[in-house]
Amino acid sequence: MFVDSHCHLNYAGLVEEQPAVLARARAAGVSAMLNISTRSSEWDAVIATAEREDDVMASVGIHPHEADLHPDVETGTLVARAAHPKVIGIGESGLDYYYDKSDRDRQRQSFRAHIAAARETGLPLIVHTRDAEDDTYAILADEMGKGAYPALIHCFTASRDFAAKVLDLGLTISISGIVTFKKAEDLQATAKDLPAGRLLIETDSPFLAPVPHRGRTCEPAYVADTARFLATLRGETVEQLAETTTANFYRLFTKAKR
Repeated sequence: MFVDSHCHLNYAGLVEEQPAVLARARAAGVSAMLNISTRSSEWDAVIATAEREDDVMASVGIHPHEADLHPDVETGTLVARAAHPKVIGIGESGLDYYYDKSDRDRQRQSFRAHIAAARETGLPLIVHTRDAEDDTYAILADEMGKGAYPALIHCFTASRDFAAKVLDLGLTISISGIVTFKKAEDLQATAKDLPAGRLLIETDSPFLAPVPHRGRTCEPAYVADTARFLATLRGETVEQLAETTTANFYRLFTKAKR
């Protein structure tokens, strides 16, 4: 059984047929899904989906693209909403210097507020980083020096050096369908060598559909395709990879109920 550790079930493309999307995921062997929020206006709907579906869990957070629009969302706000029994993670948060949709200083402030919430609640921080390796690592390391907190890099596409540095901090790395893309040789080389105990899989649906679904709306069922590719890449059976990544998920997300 697989766990999709990062999906957006309330985004356009999935929410319109959410019951069918969930049914297809279950039929593909997906036993649990973490439904990620990116702005405060989504929190109620994301949590409501988790309340309605036993195998769906929720996060609360502000994506770096949204940081400018959420100056009022600070650590206390996140901690309060994270008290809900189906909220098991903080995020996604982080830094995105590729699109720069929010001021970089505001992104960094929001990121630190999320880290503080992860530290206070003990819930894992779900990190988004794009074209911001140096600042992302610097903030993660600086904040780790103030007190440990659990965290993962979602949809990993960064360098091997960045992977090594965040692993040294104790973070987990989640691999998406990007690993199946023909031109993802560098990511494939990194994913092949990641320590088994720090590995998760995800779809980031409705984005980034893996081969052989390129061009379609991605959905949680497709995590099985990513798992099969990744297992072959790593010289494992898909059953081994499923067992390992599922165990890793519940070890990291300690609030999640099987």
